[in-house]
Amino acid sequence: MLKSDSEAVLRYRSGDFEIVMPGTYVRCAVTGERILLEDLRYWSFDRQEAYLSSEVATGRETQVQRQAQSAADAAPQQET
Repeated sequence: MLKSDSEAVLRYRSGDFEIVMPGTYVRCAVTGERILLEDLRYWSFDRQEAYLSSEVATGRETQVQRQAQSAADAAPQQET
């Protein structure tokens, strides 16, 4: 039986998600706010993260891209 207020565990796919452990909500990876499963619209397949809104999802993607670019810029350059 499903608890009326329990956190679900999901496996995010491209275009949908699979419920691994039943629950009524997941938490936004950025804000920590609850997202009811029926309201869940935004997630990252690659990072397996849920997002509260399109703005939050876009902000997270920008953050990850900047971190990747910073890491690439900081890596030692190989001589050719």
